[in-house]
This record gives sequence, structure tokens and C-alpha cells, in this order.
Amino acid sequence: MLNKAILMGRLTRDPELRHTQSNMAVCSFSLAIDRDRKGPNGERQTDFIDCVAWGRQAEFVAQWFTKGVMAIVVGRIQSRRWQDQNGNNRTAIEINCDEVSFGETKKSRENGGGSFGGYDNGSQMRPEPAGSQVSPAFDLPSGGSDFQELADDDGDVPF
Repeated sequence: MLNKAILMGRLTRDPELRHTQSNMAVCSFSLAIDRDRKGPNGERQTDFIDCVAWGRQAEFVAQWFTKGVMAIVVGRIQSRRWQDQNGNNRTAIEINCDEVSFGETKKSRENGGGSFGGYDNGSQMRPEPAGSQVSPAFDLPSGGSDFQELADDDGDVPF
């Protein structure tokens, strides 16, 4: 059987770190994940998914993640059943995290977010070493285009 969930969303609150009686770290947090489609009235729909990390992963999340930070979670969907104080049967569906990583760079978070994977508003971010001038690896042709026609193209497909 296969049970694997991969989610990307923003934390809805600061992670809550607790410890079991055997001193195992447990961290609970919730992700807000926007759906691809809008609702019938044109409003954006969001799912709120509860997540639980254990051990060193729990300590990592509690130390480095805060409300609003974009996170990528890889884990398993699990359900828990219990009885509340009134004797009602309750069920919780949550992600038991195997991996939790940042979904955006620290620089993009400081600049207001909205980027992932090194891209910010459609332009690639290129870090430059401090105190040095970075020269391009090739010269671009004049005229403002990044592309130029190949001179020896005979139109034949190479395979």
C-alpha cells in the first residue's frame, strides 16, 4: 500500500513543541494550502491541514519555522480516534511528517515573500559574492535579445 502526501503551504500559527512522557519531541502545526480553483462566488478556497513532526524533525520545525512561513511537508496521512470530554467519538486526520523543509528563501521572506525555488516575480535571483563584480560567462549580441541565429543550421534533424 502507498500512503504519501506532499504538501506546500504557509503555517497558520507558530509551531507548538511538546514532549512525550519518554521525552520524545512532538511538534504540531497547521498548513494553509490554497486550492487551484475558486469557489462558486469567485472567492479563493483554502484547506487547513494539521501536521505532526517527531524527534529531531520536531525540534527543527519548532526552532526555525514561524507563522506565515512557506513549508514543504512530505509525510503520511493518518487518522486518530478518541472520545472527547462529553463522550463523543472524534476523528482527526493529519499528516505525520517524514520531512519538513523551507518553501522559500530567507531573502524572499524578508522582501515580502511570494517566491519559490530561486525565482521572484518571474526573474531569476542570482547571488553575487560580496565585494566582487560578476562578469557574464558569454557576451550577448547587441539589440537586447538573449538569442541569436545559428549560422551553420542546415535544417536537418540530428537523429
